[in-house]
Amino acid sequence: MNLDSLKKKISDLASNAKTEFGSANDKLELDNIYRSYLGKKGEVNILLKSLGSMPQEKRKEAGKLLNNLKSDLEKNYAYTNSLLNDKANLSRLEKDKLDISLPGFSSRKGSIHPVTRTIRDVCNFFEQMGFDVEAGPEAEIDYYNFEALNVPEDHPAKDMHDTFYLNNEGLLRTHTSPVQIRTMEKSEAPHRIVCPGKVYRKDSDLTHTPMFHQIEGLVVEEGASFAQLKGLLNDFLTDFFGEEVELRFRPSYFPFTEPSAEVDIRWKKNWLEVLGCGMVHPNVLKNVGVDTKKYSGFAFGLGVERMAMLKYDIPDLRAFFENDIRFLDQF
Repeated sequence: MNLDSLKKKISDLASNAKTEFGSANDKLELDNIYRSYLGKKGEVNILLKSLGSMPQEKRKEAGKLLNNLKSDLEKNYAYTNSLLNDKANLSRLEKDKLDISLPGFSSRKGSIHPVTRTIRDVCNFFEQMGFDVEAGPEAEIDYYNFEALNVPEDHPAKDMHDTFYLNNEGLLRTHTSPVQIRTMEKSEAPHRIVCPGKVYRKDSDLTHTPMFHQIEGLVVEEGASFAQLKGLLNDFLTDFFGEEVELRFRPSYFPFTEPSAEVDIRWKKNWLEVLGCGMVHPNVLKNVGVDTKKYSGFAFGLGVERMAMLKYDIPDLRAFFENDIRFLDQF
């Protein structure tokens, strides 16, 4: 094939390809036309293979003409493919009868539950004070829930808790204090921990629920004192409520602390109890092998729901459990 006949062949191919591309009705037909011209056995590749039979001085010009043809056909194919895609999209929209002017669907964002938020706030404060956050099982045995905490089997202090007992002689923990015992058993003093979690008691009315959340704290170290405990709780409550609060410590009784106290805050001109606390009873420390001549300790505990109600001015305890989106959206 000479150069002139090649030029005519290229001109005919370009014209025919443009016509066939333009007549394609769908993507499948267009791809078949593409392969007939630009595939491995397409007409353009056949012409490229024929360059070897041309005089050497003509091959460069002929190769350039064929490359230009190939580039033009590629552009024509891409343009036609874009038109067919648009046509298919319009056809699909028409078939599905979608109104593209309608607003899209939006998903509602969740929010952190006030109980979860309160647990985080409390734990964050104590973590900054060098405390570790510890967790333990909600299904316990009598030893960890009572006996190791200086509450033996026949102790009248058991009447303070209405306990859910399980069929396997276990129980649902009535406080998170068992976590303190387990922590002191698995590691040596000193200790600084807080233990958040669910606890269970047979108590249900307008101000109590059979399941609620509690956070207890424990410090066991050399020189731990009641004065240190009072200062720590004062700093915590000031941080939690974002302002100075007036406190008072009332003598109380807990079998696992001695002396024991309940902490009240001045709230709307009245006193309101928010915490229980005290020095860890020596028997509790001895039960886990802590040297009471070297170490002393103090502990404290609070109800998360009560603290959340005070901080966020929530009047009804039931709001925490009703999953009313209007209530949760506030947080």
